Amino acid sequence: MTSPLFSSVNWQTLFVNVNLATMSEGSAGYGVVENAALAVSDGKIAWLGKATDLPPYDKDSVAVIDGDNQWLTPGLVDCHTHLVYGGDRANEFEMRLEGKSYEEIANAGGGIVSTVSATRKASEQSLFETALKRLTALHQQGVTTVEIKSGYGLDVDNEIKMLKVAGMLGKTLPVTIKRTFLGAHALPLEYKDKPDEYIDLVCNEMLPKVAQEQLADAVDIFCEGIGFNLAQTERVFMCAQALGLPVKIHAEQLSNLGGSELAAKYNALSSDHIEFIDEVGISAMKQADMTAVLLPGAFYFLRETQLPPVDLLRQHQVPMAIATDANPGSSPINNLQLMLNMACTFFRLTPVEALAGVTCHGAKALGLSSAKGQLAVGFDADIACWDIKQPAELCYQFGVNPLVTLFKAGKRVL
Repeated sequence: MTSPLFSSVNWQTLFVNVNLATMSEGSAGYGVVENAALAVSDGKIAWLGKATDLPPYDKDSVAVIDGDNQWLTPGLVDCHTHLVYGGDRANEFEMRLEGKSYEEIANAGGGIVSTVSATRKASEQSLFETALKRLTALHQQGVTTVEIKSGYGLDVDNEIKMLKVAGMLGKTLPVTIKRTFLGAHALPLEYKDKPDEYIDLVCNEMLPKVAQEQLADAVDIFCEGIGFNLAQTERVFMCAQALGLPVKIHAEQLSNLGGSELAAKYNALSSDHIEFIDEVGISAMKQADMTAVLLPGAFYFLRETQLPPVDLLRQHQVPMAIATDANPGSSPINNLQLMLNMACTFFRLTPVEALAGVTCHGAKALGLSSAKGQLAVGFDADIACWDIKQPAELCYQFGVNPLVTLFKAGKRVL
């Protein structure tokens, strides 16, 4: 478990008296190492293993941290969020519970249209301030990597505004931000009944400008009956591919259009939601080495009944990530620890699967599987320290935050 690239001569920090849930791909279960030690050098994990195997090091130059028998995991990864938006939709929540129909709410100016309107009206600064509160909540739960999507601007200037705000967040908190362009999230009012013309705007104006200004790490689309069809989805994928941007997809949330199978042809990073996916789609995802991103918060908040086919995903060995889907309409939840519990209770994931979903598999869904989401030599030293007696506790309860300290690139940030 040592590497000549990370000689103990260069260690800066050493954790001792700790237990590790390494979450390393290919390891059994949590990848547990008890009575362990872990060394950090230049922001990377330089050594880890049993304390009894610890090599000699310079005790005068290495900062030793006594973990007091705590558990260390990789910093958590929330790989699907919509943290940047204007306004809220609490009034719609209340209207729904009072018996109002979706059509009545929409006619009253509700739904995504209300969020688009509020986001367009909001300044960069106000969007930043509200999103910072949401990101701070996640960060304080041990999250060190977050994906943030656009998709509430739905025109050139406001989509770019959202992506710029996401970039500002990454410069404010010690969290790695991956930005995803989701211009094809819904149809804006000015393009009502003209979806192909709107996709022209996305492909001919939005995406080239986003790519030119290097504002996105990936491109997403909502492929659904109430979103965009397969032909429109493929146009966006082809444009993204031509611009050198990886793709992902919102698919099979409400029906099965075959979006995941199409995404596999473009080597997509992930397919997200996928409650209605079939075995053909899952097999295609496996062949393309895609990640399935499961979103129990939306399932809960929308009171859905169609469960994602977890057993089929297991059979085909498709990695399953878990995320908050934090957004104002279908999952106004900024708590990844709660998602761990919901993934187990609603979707029947095991605690090992759920924790992998917010560590190694969450990182894979963002194209970060070689740097994030695992405690392994050469990986970024994003480390969460927990006051727990076993890793399953992270899925077992919520509401009492067991996070003790958090390190980003080897530096304590909480």
